[in-house]
Amino acid sequence: MLLILSTAAALNVAKSITGGLKSQGVEKACEDNCQQYLHWDLGLVGLEKLLIKPNDMLGNLLSSRGVEYFKIDQLIQAASSIFPFRSIRAGKELTIVTDLADSSVQALVYEPDPYRRILFHLEDSIRVEVQEKETETKVETAGGTIDQSLWVSMDEQNLPYELISAMEDALGWSVDFYHIQKGDSYKLVYERKYVEGKPMGIGKLIGAEYTSGSSEYYSIRYNSGKHDGYFDLEGRPMKKAFLKSPVEYSRISSRFSNNRFHPILKRNKGHFGTDYAAPCGTPIRAVADGRITAASYTSGNGNFVKMKHDKTYETQYLHMSKFGPGIRPGVMVKQGQTIGYIGQTGLATGCHVCFRFWKNGKQVDHLKEKMPPPQAMDPSQLPEYFKIRNEVKAMLDGVDIKKAPVEKEIDLFQS
Repeated sequence: MLLILSTAAALNVAKSITGGLKSQGVEKACEDNCQQYLHWDLGLVGLEKLLIKPNDMLGNLLSSRGVEYFKIDQLIQAASSIFPFRSIRAGKELTIVTDLADSSVQALVYEPDPYRRILFHLEDSIRVEVQEKETETKVETAGGTIDQSLWVSMDEQNLPYELISAMEDALGWSVDFYHIQKGDSYKLVYERKYVEGKPMGIGKLIGAEYTSGSSEYYSIRYNSGKHDGYFDLEGRPMKKAFLKSPVEYSRISSRFSNNRFHPILKRNKGHFGTDYAAPCGTPIRAVADGRITAASYTSGNGNFVKMKHDKTYETQYLHMSKFGPGIRPGVMVKQGQTIGYIGQTGLATGCHVCFRFWKNGKQVDHLKEKMPPPQAMDPSQLPEYFKIRNEVKAMLDGVDIKKAPVEKEIDLFQS
């Protein structure tokens, strides 16, 4: 039946993307000095853009435009091993290419992602073609001075916000992004991806410099196969054995205390952890490599995960809304892996994670602990690293920014 063969399409009022005179619901693109749409001459074909709706039928779409049922079936069969019709998703656009002479459908064009387009041909022969869009990666630089917030500084320069996350990866073990100063400055060397000339996200952050007062922090990306990550100017890893917090872009709502008033129990008691507040559903990450020793629920802790990292250190994450994929006792996880999501289960008044840190079986304030250093780079790799470091540092030094005086602490997330 047609309903089985046709699983996604668009029945919508056509809107042309090409300008001209309308004819039978399709706008003529042009008649003289026509441009091209892919390999089609816009003087000979018209284009319709349709928004795919839930439960739309491809068979109805094509048959209503005069495509015979046997051709629809042939097209579905041709697509089955290349890009099945069931992979077409509601909410995306479908472009219909029609012959202006007789209004016959020549092809359907669908873009499943920014990097590909799928052509369903109905003209000379019925076939399906996958086109990879032309992509280019450019190395770009940027720099700025913090006046209101890091977000505002980047927004003023039309920089992608993904760079903030990349900066935290590169510098987060040395720079406290929760208490940046007005007048702090940054310089970045990064990859930016372009698809058919349009910017489409960032690639790797190649190098970063952050200046706060008289302190300068450099982070250089280096991958030798054996070593892959960020290093300082001397070749020492920027990454420490433990992340500073289990949640990105959060704020500390309650600190470690031996005597804190509990907002639910209404009495003073020890709070042997640090609360990080963030919207419910925000991913919670493992602060270091380790093994899951518990993933369970109690009335006080709510959904919680506990990890053992080595013979000295353990961590625990409380009040989760749910556990991360595959998280269960005995599973090994990597630093930064999502182990759960922010919630307010158990004795919690709002969306947060209570992060607890054990050292030799005793709960301690992780913010006051001197953490063990990470594994150093092999000395034999240093000459090659220094060569790359010099190139990246020269690019960073070439970024011209205006520095403002340090006046007060500000919130990274103020906007």
